Amino acid sequence: MSVPDIKLWYSPGACSLAPHVLLHEIGVPFDAVETSVAKAANLTDEFARINPKKRVPVLSLDGEVITEVPAIATAIANLAPEWHLMGRTALDRVRVYEWMNWLSGTLHGQGFGGLWRPQRFSDDPEAFESIKARARKTISECFDVIERRISGPYSTGNGFTAVDPFLLVFYRWGNGIGIDMPNTCPSYTTLAQRLVQRDSVAAALAAEGIDARSLSDQVPPTDSPTRTSVVHGSAGWC
Repeated sequence: MSVPDIKLWYSPGACSLAPHVLLHEIGVPFDAVETSVAKAANLTDEFARINPKKRVPVLSLDGEVITEVPAIATAIANLAPEWHLMGRTALDRVRVYEWMNWLSGTLHGQGFGGLWRPQRFSDDPEAFESIKARARKTISECFDVIERRISGPYSTGNGFTAVDPFLLVFYRWGNGIGIDMPNTCPSYTTLAQRLVQRDSVAAALAAEGIDARSLSDQVPPTDSPTRTSVVHGSAGWC
């Protein structure tokens, strides 16, 4: 199968880190286009023409634009099925999608989305603090579930899958918001430490200017397109 022209739009430390890792994992040539959420590059008219949702990541395969992490991960896995990024067995594949959809919708969307973007849940500024408090509770509950579910070297089956770099994103964000991840989630911490030793993860982190040793990230900026004074490498709503 010929390799298509591949382009990934990403923001350093954002959820786009997961597909960035996957592309390095399968070893295909691709162009990586930094679209910093911290600098509101995702809110420009130019980027909106690529993705009207104004969020990263975005994957282009021969000009065909794909959005949303579970869909992008599937597309990358299809480029190199021998890597089994969506699992080796039928049950593994079901579990991968179970993980990916829950991480994307609950931990990311409701948890970190509510914490960092409460204005997306209410037009009433007086409600923001309660939304953020509920979001922190959701994040904590999700981390408890993750900690209980990780029982082997990787999250799903006996091998590396698309779930693992996605989990790494949230582990770093957890540290970034002040959760003591090593003590509250020791199994999750072991997984994160194992992942940063992987060549594909190290390559993606280096390309995004992230120090893998910190296993942490900064809190992202507001949605304001004028705020740009945020530390390079901060996370960001995807």
